[in-house]
Amino acid sequence: MRVKRGTVRRRSRSRILKLAEGFRGRRKSNFKLAERSVQKALKYAYRDRRVKKRDFRGLWIIRINAAARINGMSYSLLIRGLKAANIELDRKSLASLAVNYPLAFKEVALKAQAALA
Repeated sequence: MRVKRGTVRRRSRSRILKLAEGFRGRRKSNFKLAERSVQKALKYAYRDRRVKKRDFRGLWIIRINAAARINGMSYSLLIRGLKAANIELDRKSLASLAVNYPLAFKEVALKAQAALA
C-alpha cells in the first residue's frame, strides 16, 4: 500500500505559507521560495532578539552620557560616582531619568559628583 501524505504535506506547506504572509512577490505564495525566506526570517528573528538587548544598552549609554555632559561630567565619571555613592540604578532607568526627568537626573549626578570628591 502506498503512502500519499495528503493532509500531512498540506498542513506542513500551509504552515510555512502562513508564516510567509506579508512577504513580497512570489516569496509569499511559492512554497519553495517561501520556505527559504521563512527559514532566514526565523534565523534573523532569533539572532535579533539578542542583538536588541545590545542595541538598547548602547542607546541608554548614549543618552546617559549626553545628560551627564550637560551636568558637567562624563559618562564614566558618573558611573564611577554612582558606584562610590552606592546608588544602584541601572542604565535603563538612568536613561529614562535623563530623558523624562532632567532635574531628578541632575540630583543623581550631583550625588555621584559628591561621592567622587
